[in-house]
Amino acid sequence: MPVKVQRFIAILSVVLFIGKMVAWYLTHSVAILTDALESTVNVVTGFIGVYSVSLASKPRDHNHPYGHGKVEFISAAIEGSLIFIAGLFIVYEAVHQLLEPRPLHSLDIGIVITAIAGLINFFAGNYAIQKGKQFKSATIEASGRHTRVDAYSTFAILVGLALLKITNWVWLDSVVALIFAFIILITGYGILRKSVRGIMDEADERLLDEVIACIQKHRKPQWIDMHNMRVIQYGDVMHIDAHMTLPWYFQVAQAEIEIHALEDLIGKHFGNKIEIFIHVDACAPYSCKLCALLDCPVRQSPFVKQLLWNSENVWIDCKHGKDTADQSAKPLSGACS
Repeated sequence: MPVKVQRFIAILSVVLFIGKMVAWYLTHSVAILTDALESTVNVVTGFIGVYSVSLASKPRDHNHPYGHGKVEFISAAIEGSLIFIAGLFIVYEAVHQLLEPRPLHSLDIGIVITAIAGLINFFAGNYAIQKGKQFKSATIEASGRHTRVDAYSTFAILVGLALLKITNWVWLDSVVALIFAFIILITGYGILRKSVRGIMDEADERLLDEVIACIQKHRKPQWIDMHNMRVIQYGDVMHIDAHMTLPWYFQVAQAEIEIHALEDLIGKHFGNKIEIFIHVDACAPYSCKLCALLDCPVRQSPFVKQLLWNSENVWIDCKHGKDTADQSAKPLSGACS
C-alpha cells in the first residue's frame, strides 16, 4: 500500500507539472515559472520516492539486519536538496525578470490552470501526509508536506497575479516569485535537516517519551528497573534496546515471559512492527527499596517507593537505587553495570 500511495503522488506530479508549464508558456510569468519549477522537484523526488518506499518495505536480510527503512532518509535528503536548488534558481529568474521586465500574456488562462493545480496539490498533500504517518514513512510524509507547501505557494502566487492584473504593475510578478523562493528555500532546508537527523540516528525525544510513558503506565511490579534504553524508527519498524532488572531468582523461562509481555505491550500501543532487544539484569539488595513486588520471598529491606521512569533516567546506562532511596535524583554512577 505505501508504494501505491507514492506512485500516485509521482504520477500526479507529472500531470501537474505539465499543466503549470503550459500556464507559464502562455503567460511568461516568472511567478508561475516558480510554481512550475517547484513541481519539477515533485516529479524527480516522486519517482525516487517510489523506489525508496519499495526498498524500505522489504524485510531485513543478511546484508541489512536492521531492514531497509533508512533509505527513506536518503530519499528525503535528495528531495530537500533539490527543493533548495530550485529555490536558488527561482531567485535568479525573479531578479532577472525584475531587472529586464518581459510583457505578460493570457493571465486569465494561466490563473485558472494554476488554481486547479493548486487545489489538486492541496488535497493530494493532505492525503500523502495522512498515509505517511499511518505507514511510518518519512518519504511519503515528506512528499505530502512538500506537495501541500507547493499548494500554499500556488494560492499566494494567484493572489499576486490577481493584484498584478488589477494594478498592471509588472514588477509584482518578480516580487511574488522572490517571496516564495525564500519560502521554498526554508522548506528544502527543513526537509534536508530532518533527513540528516534520521541518517545520523539522532534521538527522537517525542518517540522515546511516548514509549517510556506506555511502559510506565502498564508497568508490572516485577519490572524493577529499566535503563540504557534506545529507541529508533526505520520505516515502519521500531527498534528498542534496553536493560531490564528482574528479581534475581527468576529462571530463564520466567524472564522470557516478562520480555514477551513488554513486547506485546509496546506492539499493541504503537500498532507497528517492533524489534526489542532486552538485556536482563538481576536485582541486588539495594534494589529492594524500589521493588514493588511486595510478596518477594527474599526481600532484604522494606519497599520505599517506585522510581517513575522518564527520559532523564531510562536512557542512562546505570542501574537505579544503589546509594539513595530518594529517587527524585538522577541514577548514580555507582550503580552502573
